[in-house]
Amino acid sequence: MQPDVLPQIPVTPDPPSAPAIRSRQIAAGVRDSFSAGLGIFPLGIALGLLILQAGLPWWLTPALSLSAFAGSLELLLVGMVAAVTPLPAVAVTVLVVNFRHVFYAFSFPLHLVKHPAAKAYAVYAMIDEAYAVSASLPGSQRSAPRLLAMQIACEIYWVGGGLTGVALGAALPAPVKGLEFALCALFTVLTLDAFRSRREIPSVLLAGACVTVALVLTPGLAMFTALLLFVGLLLVRHALTARRSAEDAADA
Repeated sequence: MQPDVLPQIPVTPDPPSAPAIRSRQIAAGVRDSFSAGLGIFPLGIALGLLILQAGLPWWLTPALSLSAFAGSLELLLVGMVAAVTPLPAVAVTVLVVNFRHVFYAFSFPLHLVKHPAAKAYAVYAMIDEAYAVSASLPGSQRSAPRLLAMQIACEIYWVGGGLTGVALGAALPAPVKGLEFALCALFTVLTLDAFRSRREIPSVLLAGACVTVALVLTPGLAMFTALLLFVGLLLVRHALTARRSAEDAADA
């Protein structure tokens, strides 16, 4: 007679605790930042080198990186500060260059961040790279710890790159020629990438026309004059396109 075999009762593991879940989400956020950091860190090095070569104090690198966390804007501000550009021109340039961040807020998952101080930081650190990384994640994988960890890591890359650039600039025996072209090269690459993916020939033509007009009318303030003209023409183009679409829908 064989002894009775007791049925095996499956043992369910305990669900992970809240701190363990938060730690996993933070680690995931740091991993999310790696791809963006490959571009942020070298650009930060360029900022540090550019500030030293412009004859500005080294501490301006972390000061700019912490007060205005926006790579393209900071590179632009270096030249404006070195040239003692009037404050109204600086203010208008900052507004025009970073105005796109207003539209980022419409789809950036700020609603996940509940704490007021954390939400304020998420707004402050809402750079292009952070928006792109967040947009690539499925909605089910987004969380406040993951989002904030990714943004903090991106800022560490940027500030660390700037300090590395300062150290390299102090160690180099001679200035690096052509470094002031870093901002122009950045926007050229972004423009070519956008044109390749979207084939926006009218936008490229509008941008070229705006730069030409700005150089003729206001050569000393050509940068933000061209930006203002370009934004205005894009708004007009959007209005005309929307009106044409509405008329086509009505005719159909």
